[in-house]
Amino acid sequence: MAKTKTSFFCQNCGHQAPKWLGRCPSCGEWNTFVEEVIQKEEPTKGSWKSSSSLKVAAKPRAIQEINFEEQPRIKTKDQELNRVLGGGIVLGSLILIGGEPGIGKSTLMLQIALTLSNYRVLYVSGEESEQQIKMRAERLAHKSDNCYILTETSTQNIFKQIEQFEPDILIIDSIQTLQSSFIEAGAGSISQVKECAAELMKYAKESGTPVFMIGHITKDGGLAGPKVLEHMVDTVLQFEGDRHLAYRILRTTKNRFGSTSELGIYEMLESGLREVTNPSEILISQRDEDFSGITIGAMLEGNRPLLIEIQSLVSIATYGTPQRSSTGFDAKRLNMILAVLEKRGGFRLGNQDVFLNIAGGLKVEDPAIDLAVCTSIVSSYEDISIPNTVCFAAEVGLGGEVRAVNRIEQRIAEAQKLGFKEIWISKFNAKGLNVDAYDIKIRMASKLEDVFIQILRK
Repeated sequence: MAKTKTSFFCQNCGHQAPKWLGRCPSCGEWNTFVEEVIQKEEPTKGSWKSSSSLKVAAKPRAIQEINFEEQPRIKTKDQELNRVLGGGIVLGSLILIGGEPGIGKSTLMLQIALTLSNYRVLYVSGEESEQQIKMRAERLAHKSDNCYILTETSTQNIFKQIEQFEPDILIIDSIQTLQSSFIEAGAGSISQVKECAAELMKYAKESGTPVFMIGHITKDGGLAGPKVLEHMVDTVLQFEGDRHLAYRILRTTKNRFGSTSELGIYEMLESGLREVTNPSEILISQRDEDFSGITIGAMLEGNRPLLIEIQSLVSIATYGTPQRSSTGFDAKRLNMILAVLEKRGGFRLGNQDVFLNIAGGLKVEDPAIDLAVCTSIVSSYEDISIPNTVCFAAEVGLGGEVRAVNRIEQRIAEAQKLGFKEIWISKFNAKGLNVDAYDIKIRMASKLEDVFIQILRK
């Protein structure tokens, strides 16, 4: 009979301890340790562990002696997913997808499974019945003869079916519902999530089959389960968006086979998720007339240039203490920009409420929209509108200087493609820039006051 033992796990970070602790030594949180029963058993038939065999001990090799071949990838019909993954699905990769409940994770995975008609896809669901999945598939209106559904939560039973079925791609919905017989703890616990993920990782690496795992998130927005889960997988994707809005963003937070700054944008329709090939058109609202406080900034997300709309509202603080509120933009950077405008620009914003919003639900970290934010705030403060044919691409320093940004050619080309007549950039970006190669008028400035004189004092 196998020996039964208990261990204590931190529900916040997954740290394991032999006894209860008031404070976690790893993450510093209080009262997060929960006792879980762990029982190790001998590997049984049907577990992927039973296929392990004796291996020759590894020996060190010179890096010059290692033969390198480009990793083969499976190209999907979803170009947004291909971009986010770095060019397609790598064989043997373990991919974790997280997002809020109801955001569309299962819809995205089922849609991909149905469009990969040339590959045998096994969709394992522990949350929905076969009839519920069939209902969603009918709504998506995609037909495939190679998509198979399995409703099961036991990993041993799942691996029995995998050995017989031999899928090309495996999708798990979700990792928190799986349960291994090697651990006596309940499904969704720290030890169960860790054990099930380890079995799936072993299967993916030894068989070369790509595995997608859908994961729940905590109330703080992080992936539920131990932090080691994110270290185990090859790629972590975050599916974001407001359930009350139509647009969704697929963002990479970790990728061993590509860039971690790529994003894909989808529109949620009744018939499923539609790829948005030109996000700038949806991120810029269509207006019949110009309003004060609205400007357009050119930013980059990975290799993709985007033109986004910045909206500002500046009004007198009627409740005494001025409010500083930003949506989609770093609040600390907003305070810095307000200090620069007051110190270097002479605008009295100390007694003003300032509200800043990035349209479209994006969260922006690119400093190249600093100039657009500055002109948006001053435009609202002075109640002078900026023409909707003008955009901005420059960083602003603490001295009020307009600083250069990287890959300015891509930003200018995107603005020209969308029909803008004028773009403001830093004078220090002029080196090596062929101005005559563009039809758009390129305006250059070295200080904020140069921009304000031309834009706001007309």
